[in-house]
Amino acid sequence: MDAEFDHDEPLPAYTELDGRINIDLDSKMARTMASFVPEPPAYAPPEEPSKPHIPRKSWKIRLNIVIQVVGSRGDVQPFIALGQELQSYGHRVRIATHDCFASFVGESNLEFFPIGGDPHDLMAYMVKNPGLIPSMSSLRAGDVQRKRVMVEQMLGVFWKSCIEPAPGESRPFVADAIIANPPSFAHIHCAQALGIPLHLMFTMPWTSTRHFPHPLANLSGAKLDPGAMNYVSYTIVEWMTWQGLGDVVNSFRSSIDLERINTTVGPKLADMLQIPFTYCWSPALVPKPADWPARIDVCGFFFREPPQYTPPAEIRKFLQSGPKPIYIGFGSIVLNDPSVMTRLLVDAVRMSGTRAIISKGWSKLGSDLDPAELDAANILFVDDCPHEWLFQHVSVVVHHGGAGTTACGLRNACPTIIVPFFGDQPFWGTMVAAAGAGAHPMHHKLLTAAKLCDAIRFCLQPTVMASVQNIAFTMSAEHGVRSAAQSFHSNLPLESISCELLDDRPATYLYSDRGRKVRLCTVAAHILVQGSRLKSKDLQLYQSKPFAITNERWDPLTGLSSSGLSTIRGIVTATGDMLASPYTAVLQAGPSDSAAKTTSRAAADFGKNFCKFNGRFLQGAVVDMPLAVAEGLRSVPRLYGEDVQSHGDVTDAASGFVVGGRNFVQGMADGVAGLVSKPVQGMKEEGALGLAKGTGKGVLGFVTKTSSAVIGIVAYPGQGITKSLIAPFKATTRKGIAAQRAAEGEYMARTEGLDHWDVLRRFDALMLRGRSGGTDAASTSPYIV
Repeated sequence: MDAEFDHDEPLPAYTELDGRINIDLDSKMARTMASFVPEPPAYAPPEEPSKPHIPRKSWKIRLNIVIQVVGSRGDVQPFIALGQELQSYGHRVRIATHDCFASFVGESNLEFFPIGGDPHDLMAYMVKNPGLIPSMSSLRAGDVQRKRVMVEQMLGVFWKSCIEPAPGESRPFVADAIIANPPSFAHIHCAQALGIPLHLMFTMPWTSTRHFPHPLANLSGAKLDPGAMNYVSYTIVEWMTWQGLGDVVNSFRSSIDLERINTTVGPKLADMLQIPFTYCWSPALVPKPADWPARIDVCGFFFREPPQYTPPAEIRKFLQSGPKPIYIGFGSIVLNDPSVMTRLLVDAVRMSGTRAIISKGWSKLGSDLDPAELDAANILFVDDCPHEWLFQHVSVVVHHGGAGTTACGLRNACPTIIVPFFGDQPFWGTMVAAAGAGAHPMHHKLLTAAKLCDAIRFCLQPTVMASVQNIAFTMSAEHGVRSAAQSFHSNLPLESISCELLDDRPATYLYSDRGRKVRLCTVAAHILVQGSRLKSKDLQLYQSKPFAITNERWDPLTGLSSSGLSTIRGIVTATGDMLASPYTAVLQAGPSDSAAKTTSRAAADFGKNFCKFNGRFLQGAVVDMPLAVAEGLRSVPRLYGEDVQSHGDVTDAASGFVVGGRNFVQGMADGVAGLVSKPVQGMKEEGALGLAKGTGKGVLGFVTKTSSAVIGIVAYPGQGITKSLIAPFKATTRKGIAAQRAAEGEYMARTEGLDHWDVLRRFDALMLRGRSGGTDAASTSPYIV
């Protein structure tokens, strides 16, 4: 295949490699999901709306940005390059990732926040379980539970990375925006709790498309349209991931005072909330699919500035002693038996008649070989060596297929052989081969010395060399990191993010005065409180990017059953806690506790759980289940292709009554109108058959829409009242954020050398203009000089 593929024809699903989820697309679940796949446009899609171009010098607002990354060094390195670029805009950038990368991040002059988790352990787990389905050996060894515990711990620390100083430091930090790779999992929930912008970035496809399948999916079943097969694979992989970690994520959400979300919503939060996404690969290798919206960008690979590197004498001598060698390395992959792989590689190099530099990597390849044997075979084993430097001096690269290593090889015009282990590595192997830039990928379990030898010889052919040189030439004109920074800035809510007093600061508070609302930054708010212009109680936390997550219902039956099961689960849990409270009180009693004290504690716990029982029952019967039915009925027209109007979000009692009223008016009006409009529309489109179809749709729409309207007039206000009643009991997180913001404001006011009087004068002038209807009344203020 050429470097670019036809956007009108999806790539065939690759199935020859193992290590991914086997998805039977003839299954009932897959066919059901396929029915919701949008049809490809029958015409060329309109050009995407232009985004504002924001030159670095013109950007004024300085943000606190936390970049949350889970993975190996190859996953972290692109975000270090991005962090350095964002710093040049004036932002304060923090990288939150595994502890072992502290020096890597620190050497790049970026802030570091340790999240725990062992990437070595993670890589070893992924080699044993390349897809998302764990092997029996992993289950027996307890690997899955350890991985869940690791994720649970990291979620909590990711939240701390948004609102706390780094360990050992005193300078406050509260995030104004979050950038993350999807496997960090905490990103959407942290952004929702703070009400700040989120931007996802990744090195592999994570957004549904008809043009290629999810990199972790192995598709089977040829009865569906290939484009639909590819599209559905993303939904199924996300759904399976949620099945494994959904309870962990919901527990984390509860810990930061967010509502739990159900299985119908959890797997597709990023798409539902329209989170902007930037993919860091070269469009010369994989162009942006035509069915991705404007909020998704393909910017090019992220390259950092080449590090200062002086090669050891042995590497310099080896490079000078003969023709360009090939490079072989598997980086952070943890092999079960490194000695077997070492022997295979040595044999392949000998058979191909080439010279080779082999990176020892995390598996310590070559540790058990005789140096004399290596000299005879023209092979040099090396420790860590920057690819940016080394790949300029080799002819072919053989590696595991990490996106960063793949990018570096192609950028240096090195024909590439990918030996994938897990994750997106098979995807990149397929794309490199399809572009003519290297050999077909060979999974590590199927690799032999003879196959690797043939692949090396294939890559040394002039046609392959020419193809990879063309790609390298195109990539040389790309600026992935710069474009990604542009993508990040252009997707920010520019109209609502800045402070109205200090326009180079992000707004973090909202002050209301006689109907006028003023956005204030942290330091301005502190100065105004200290200057007696307002009181702390007059300030409320401002959300520059609020997220509203609603539990989507497909129809009334599944909505009611899902809500009913959730209610029953809550009642059963509360009942168990209630019955166990006397026993728990006895177990917790200390040696000095009297019987009366233990009994009192047991009674208090029993009463608390009894209240939970009644509350869960009443909420389920009076609010949740009627709401699920109303939402399910309202969604029925979507099943036969009709758009469903938005009725707004319910956030409190007032909005509940507004939404209930709006839904009632919309439902009644649309239901009655559809009795006439649907048959007429059907008659025009398909004649008598269309008339019959339209009549059926009209009657069904009348029943579902009017029923939703009637039930919703009670359900939505009930939902709003419930949220208002619960809100005071879920204020711990908001109080914590407010405390950190206050500390940040005090620190900035003390250390940044701002003219406090100037801030006070600006505020006075702003408020006077507002009170005088917009006229310039600044001259009447006693504080204006």
